[in-house]
Amino acid sequence: MVSEPASRRAFFGVSVLLFAASVAVTIARCASMSAMGEMPLCGGWTMSTAWLRMPGQTWPGAAASFLGMWVVMMLAMMLPSLVPMLWRYRRAVGRAGEVHLDRLTALVGGGYFFVWTLFGAAAYPLGAALAAVEMRFPALAHAAPVAGGVVLLIAGALQFTAWKAHHLACCRAAPERGHALSAETGAAWRYGTRLGLHCSYACAGLTAILLVIGVMDLRAMALVTAAITAERLAPDGERVARAIGAVALAAGLFLIAQAAGLG
Repeated sequence: MVSEPASRRAFFGVSVLLFAASVAVTIARCASMSAMGEMPLCGGWTMSTAWLRMPGQTWPGAAASFLGMWVVMMLAMMLPSLVPMLWRYRRAVGRAGEVHLDRLTALVGGGYFFVWTLFGAAAYPLGAALAAVEMRFPALAHAAPVAGGVVLLIAGALQFTAWKAHHLACCRAAPERGHALSAETGAAWRYGTRLGLHCSYACAGLTAILLVIGVMDLRAMALVTAAITAERLAPDGERVARAIGAVALAAGLFLIAQAAGLG
């Protein structure tokens, strides 16, 4: 058996390396897409090329490219709040043996990010379809900033709901040492997928904000990551979620007023 201090150092060391690698790849991908420029649309605004199929690229290839980018981006955004939960899981199943424990932890993380992968797989066709419609119909393109403001209003309001509070509480309720958890591989995968489902539901509004502001905008990613991490790890996560909701409501109203020429 490896001592707990050594296990802690190894676990957090690997987590830091994984986080650093995902951040580096995300920054590089954002830089490459920024160099390509954004698609100008009617109304004086632009659209990220993340939703577009590049010349010579098939739709399955475009979807695979987006999904690969999405998974790396989710690693960078979710690891700061997930790593403490994984460590608490390891402590709760700490008698399994170090090698087996590493495998169980990897399965929990795999189940968690599998859910986020499905989320991205669902988001891409919707985003690509909306992008195609906006490029084809100028009137809809003019209304897109207002629609974005409405999405922010809905996302902000969602932060105050009992539904949000329930799923956020499930995200924060990681097991403590001494809790009886199965050390079976299937149980670890199921635990990860359940945690991923609760967290993806809890983050639905914040993820929608990211998609509206810019799926490959580093500033938007940083803000959403900070919001997700704060409401997951702060002592009073529900109060933090409501504060984030208030900011989103104010931003939505500002965006609508600006689009209407009042800002």
